[in-house]
Amino acid sequence: MRLATTTCDFGMYPSHEERIRHLYDAGFLYIDLSLYTEADMIPFLQPDWKETALKLKEFAELLGMKFVQAHSPGGNPLSRDAKWDGLLASTIRSVEVCGILGIPNTVVHAGWAGGIGREEYYERNREFYALLYPAMEANSVNVLTENSAKSNMGSNYYFLTGADMAEFLDWAAHPLLHACWDTGHANIEGHQYDDLVALGGHLRALHINDNRGKMDEHMMPYLGTMCMDEVMLGLRDAKYSGYFTFEGGSTPVRRSSWPLSRTPFRETPFLQDPPDFLYDDLERTMYRIGVHILKSYDCFEE
Repeated sequence: MRLATTTCDFGMYPSHEERIRHLYDAGFLYIDLSLYTEADMIPFLQPDWKETALKLKEFAELLGMKFVQAHSPGGNPLSRDAKWDGLLASTIRSVEVCGILGIPNTVVHAGWAGGIGREEYYERNREFYALLYPAMEANSVNVLTENSAKSNMGSNYYFLTGADMAEFLDWAAHPLLHACWDTGHANIEGHQYDDLVALGGHLRALHINDNRGKMDEHMMPYLGTMCMDEVMLGLRDAKYSGYFTFEGGSTPVRRSSWPLSRTPFRETPFLQDPPDFLYDDLERTMYRIGVHILKSYDCFEE
């Protein structure tokens, strides 16, 4: 497996190019492009968005880097609120951006809702994903649904197990609709191995992150309670052959972040946010941790 990580590790920088440069300096050559926030998407909602995407691809190639997966804009596609039309348009555009960048897999969260059963949940999410099918097919991009955890979703219905995800994907039965497994969400729920095996061939991407089993902290491995051996054995038995992609950039807590934020005290202008060098140091450490994990299972690839 090859190591990748997300550009949101350096989301404090305004440009995708600057974020990618920091990933490169830490040792990463494979990029998960975060298009999760409105700020992430702004360059690709302008009239010259295609030229912007082509320039970004050229920038990465000059560094010897490659885009391998992405994350679409965040939101609840089942809400049908005032932001719904914008969410759909941005999600379709994110798939088109993936097509230009040669990204084969992008994560698009399923929606969530309270007071509904499995059948209605499956049907409403299939209806949403079906709106993406034309863009997926035109750009040869897989859209991946993702697991979550009760601590994130509360009483809302959502995918919590690999078996549920596999059942939905088999039922929806579109050849470009598959799954991404988030190990941090799974650590909160307390299970990984059976879920990964249940997903099998539907598993096309990973979000590797850790936490202390209570909330979605998105830390790098070994700072929380996740059993990395369970994950690796599950990936082995699921015959997973994709990228080993980190999503652990929330290791240093910022002034205002989720689910943790720094306690304020009067006027605190200097030390509320971690220094930039800490992010660079931790990114290099995360890369070394990834190499250690994959070499321990004899599956590290440059």
